[in-house]
Amino acid sequence: MPWMRIDSLTAIDVHVHIEADGHGRYSLDSELLAASARYFRADHDRSPALETIADMYRSLAMAAVVFTVDAGTFTGHPALSSEQIAERAAAYPDVLIPFGSVDPLRGASAVRHARRLVTEHGVRGFKFHPSLQGFSPADAEFYPLWEEISSLGVPALFHTGQTGIGAGLPGGRGIKLRLSDPMLLDDVAADFPSLTVILAHPSVPWADSAISMATHKSNVFIDLSGWSPAYFPPALVRAANSYLQDKVLFGTDFPLLTPQRWLRDFEALDLKPAVRAKILKDNAVALLGLSGD
Repeated sequence: MPWMRIDSLTAIDVHVHIEADGHGRYSLDSELLAASARYFRADHDRSPALETIADMYRSLAMAAVVFTVDAGTFTGHPALSSEQIAERAAAYPDVLIPFGSVDPLRGASAVRHARRLVTEHGVRGFKFHPSLQGFSPADAEFYPLWEEISSLGVPALFHTGQTGIGAGLPGGRGIKLRLSDPMLLDDVAADFPSLTVILAHPSVPWADSAISMATHKSNVFIDLSGWSPAYFPPALVRAANSYLQDKVLFGTDFPLLTPQRWLRDFEALDLKPAVRAKILKDNAVALLGLSGD
């Protein structure tokens, strides 16, 4: 199996969910999966196998960062195994980059789990969803986890803004949007300057906060997943085309949004050619340290 060849890739999608393990287990319960599918109007396969995802991205000459979200404590639904995802992704090193996920509500156990995922299973970063996992990242009780991830030298990718998970359900199934306000991560980025913090999605309704953070702090980046580029806030497009051109990353939120749909709408944005190249691949190569792969 060939290793990743950066020069042959057209893009790197930094936000791809693994939502099934191939053995009948899913990342969310059926009600939450159905709610998010309705929210995104996803009429394609909602939970493709990792192997199917690898084949699709290879056919597109793209690489993909893949992960699940461990929200077992808050949701009561068993998480998929990040260890298994990393092991299966290792069979596709030319296209898949595994991130891990740990449940912050598990305290010291989550810290130990994070270290094992990097040192024993080769994950290249971590994904968190504060609203789904039921925690505020600015709370001091979670600082040992950010300290550990910082010491491991890998990035942390945080869901920010609106979420389709729980959308349209009574009370949103208890999922609190305020926990995904990106300003909660301003404390984390300030207190852990060696930790690379990626704000996932355009952070609506807090897009201006995300733009401000990425402008202010060199260790804060924004991924553009979860929204069609046709609906990006105009302020984000202007910033990405100018002073934030080195701080924004291509991401889809697949399988909720396909790369084909995202790229089609991205083509319609008025962006400089050099900026397009940075967003689609170059910024991710630098952030993930892929140039030597």
